[in-house]
Amino acid sequence: MGSTIVEFHIAENPPARLDKALARDVPEQASLSRTRLARLLEAGAVQVNGVAEGNPKAKVAEGDVIAINIPEAEQSHIAAEDIPLEVVFEDDDLIVINKPAGMVVHPAPGTPSGTMVNALLHHCGDSLSGVGGAKRPGIVHRIDKDTSGLLVVAKSDAAHHGLAAQFEKHSVERYYRAVVYGVPDGTDPRLRGVKGVSFEAGNIMKITTQLARHKTDRQKQAVLFSGGRHAVTRARVVQSLGNPAGAALVECWLETGRTHQIRVHMAHAGHGLVGDPVYGGRRKLAAKAFSEAGIAVARAFPRQALHAAVLGFEHPVSGVMLRFEAPLPQDFVGLIQALGG
Repeated sequence: MGSTIVEFHIAENPPARLDKALARDVPEQASLSRTRLARLLEAGAVQVNGVAEGNPKAKVAEGDVIAINIPEAEQSHIAAEDIPLEVVFEDDDLIVINKPAGMVVHPAPGTPSGTMVNALLHHCGDSLSGVGGAKRPGIVHRIDKDTSGLLVVAKSDAAHHGLAAQFEKHSVERYYRAVVYGVPDGTDPRLRGVKGVSFEAGNIMKITTQLARHKTDRQKQAVLFSGGRHAVTRARVVQSLGNPAGAALVECWLETGRTHQIRVHMAHAGHGLVGDPVYGGRRKLAAKAFSEAGIAVARAFPRQALHAAVLGFEHPVSGVMLRFEAPLPQDFVGLIQALGG
């Protein structure tokens, strides 16, 4: 397997540690993240003034000559599969996909093939420069199998590092559309009694809790108020559905991004998602508010009514602000129409 040598000099006023100096001074075009640099150091691939150095805490000085031996990215063990993808945007560093409902993002023991990663390996081919030393797409966030909508995926180490940092800082703009039971309203006395639920100006519902794995059902998330991970969701009603209103199309946005966050938070507020087999609960649509046909469509809706509609972030290499919108898929539009929208 071939390799590439990247050579550069340590600039003035270097950090005290080699690993920090490498992260600061390595040429941008090398597309090496901090994590990748740490692994290369550990593997003995870094030389300082012609001598191999594997200690991340080693001292460096201005003018030191650094040579990093970067092995050619290995082929991924995951199979490339010719599965159609709706590509919203693509360049050398990243790709934005509008994922259909029913597609798993990443292979797992129960779904080793047919995933978005399998499809991306085929679609991107040799344009994957390598993430973490392997020619694979860099997954920085996920949406559930039965949630549709927008995902950004890294094609290079530098993009993976830059996108991951933005998700960690919660600076990525993410708006979802959902169809929920009932109509969230700040004047509802029931909601005022739900712990963690408050309302902001403009009748925006804010849900603030901790989230963790359910004690008995490991596939579920549970709301906690101590322990777990901090989670904040906001939601506003876009359109009331039914006559009288018995459901709503809502827009939700995330301050944090936890597993199943919108689904479990909306259920906690008493406004679970239509079609959600895990968190939807036993709530039913009121017969007086909807036609029999509308109720039948909602009852048969085969997935949680959740769509990742807007995704905005800073391009991790060029610095340009990018924002994408994905229209509601046809099954979602049909559900809204059936409920009187």
